[in-house]
This record gives sequence, structure tokens and C-alpha cells, in this order.
Amino acid sequence: MRKPLGIGALLAAACALSLAVGTKDIPVTTVFEALTAFDPGDVDHLIITERRVPRTLAGVFVGAALGLAGTLIQGVTRNPLADPGIFGVNAGAALFVVLGIAVFGVTSLSGYVWFGFAGAAAASTAVYIIGSLGRGGASPLKLALTGAALTAALSSLQSAVLLTDPATHDRFRFWQVGTLAGRDPDVVGQALPFLAIGIAGALLLGKVLNGLSLGDDVARSFGRNTTTDRVWCGLAVVVLSGAATALAGPITFLGLAVPHLARTLAGPDYRRILPLSMLIAPVLLVLADVLGRVVARPGEVQAGVVTALLGAPVLVALVRRRKLARL
Repeated sequence: MRKPLGIGALLAAACALSLAVGTKDIPVTTVFEALTAFDPGDVDHLIITERRVPRTLAGVFVGAALGLAGTLIQGVTRNPLADPGIFGVNAGAALFVVLGIAVFGVTSLSGYVWFGFAGAAAASTAVYIIGSLGRGGASPLKLALTGAALTAALSSLQSAVLLTDPATHDRFRFWQVGTLAGRDPDVVGQALPFLAIGIAGALLLGKVLNGLSLGDDVARSFGRNTTTDRVWCGLAVVVLSGAATALAGPITFLGLAVPHLARTLAGPDYRRILPLSMLIAPVLLVLADVLGRVVARPGEVQAGVVTALLGAPVLVALVRRRKLARL
């Protein structure tokens, strides 16, 4: 009980920093006033409510979604190096965003959200359907190989479009880097229902993942339908990863490393790992976003770049210390 409370306190502190720190630092007292007694004539209040609150909410929900999606994928595939990209999520979302820009002339973030979500969902569904064909059904190895193959194919198609359309490439690269900046309330509001549904559904799958982690034969001996269990987990991953990637672009590291951090703290029980992953990932993402705002003032380094730079050494340190629990 203490660990979730402690991480929850860290998340609250990270959100407070996100609201107060930026190109213009704003006192915490002013942040509190903006949230409790909003004055539309106060510029600081407008900055907080119109820019930083949606950005912080996006960081919290995107982080929670990616942390849970990574935990689900690693549990389903029993692969400690799996992350949302293994189901073709990033590649599918990226290809559909590129097509939205090149074919339909989409230029707004609100448009990217829907194309990105559709692409992530389509790619993830295709991976599961193809990986389910043949003897043995959707085994962890077949899903991983199918995901890798489809990711390569979709990335090739994306590159073909970008190489022939420089204007599309110029627009796409700002989404591709992975960022929470510029997410206004309308854009965040479109993605939040999907994120909330996915998060709620994922938290109910702890018992399912515990069964799958024992292997298919053992899970079946306990009366589990492993095919149905994987379908439910796959649907949750589609919703979580699709909505998060569509809203913020491809954010790396969180889906890969956060489940390991959660296992280090919680042990092998996924009923405890999932809630901890949901709390740890947004702490890291929000803090990465805050750090990106202050290291290159008056500009900023995008959150996706910061998580990639900080994430690799953390994951290597965890592996070297052999603190990774068995799946």
C-alpha cells in the first residue's frame, strides 16, 4: 500500500512542476489560484488553464496508457524486451498519419489523432489475426515475428510516401518525434475517452496475465481459455497504444522499461504490477516533459527525445543489477 501512495505523491509533485515550470516560470500560489479562482484577465491563469493543464493531462494519461500497454504486451508474449511497437502500433499509426497528410491534406493535431488511432488499431489487429493462423494459434513467438515483419513492411511504405512528398515529410516529422507540446483541450478531449476506457480495462486483466505467465498448458489446466485471454489483452493494447500514440506520437522507452521497474517493486503478481506501471510511467513522462522545457530555453526538447536519452541507461542499469523479475 505504501508504494502506490508514494508513487502517487511523486506523480502529484510532477504535475505541480508541469503546471509551474516552462518558458515562463509561474509561482505555485498562482497555479493554485488559476485552478481554484480563475481570472480570464490574468495572462498567467490563461497560460496554465489553456496550455499547461491540457499538456499535463496528456502526459498523465499517455504515460499511464503506455506503461499499461507495455506490461500487457510483455505479459502476453512472455518477452521481457517487448513493447507496444511489437504489435506494429507505432508503424501503423505513423503510416496512417502520413497518408492523412499526403492524401487527405490533414494539417491539425485533431486530424492526426484520428488517423493515428485508426492506423495503430488496424496494424495491431492485423498482427494478431496473422499471428493466429496455423497450428498453435497466437503463440508469443508467432506474434513477435509477425509484428516485426509487419512493422518493417509498414515502415517501408511510409518511407516511400515521404521520399516522394517533401511537404508531407515536413509536417510529419513534428508528430514523429513524440511530444506533449501543442495539445490543446479539444485534441486531448478527443483522446481521453479512449485512454480512460483502455486504462480501466487493463487494470482488470491482472488475473488473466498471471495465468498466461504460467504458460498455455498450465493456464488451460486451471480452466483458462488462453485464446480469449489474449484477445482481451490485445484489445486493451490496441486502445491504449493507439490512443496514446495518436495523441503524443511515438514515445519510446516507457512501454519497455516501466514494467521492469514495476516488477522490481511489486514482484511477479500482475494484479500489483499493472497499477504500479500505471503510476510510474506518467511520473517519468511528465518529468521528462518538464526537463525538456528547461534544458534548452527559450526552446524545448521534446518529451520523446528526453525519454529515449534517459531510458536506455536506466534499462541497462536494471539489467546489469539483475533485478528483473521473471515474467
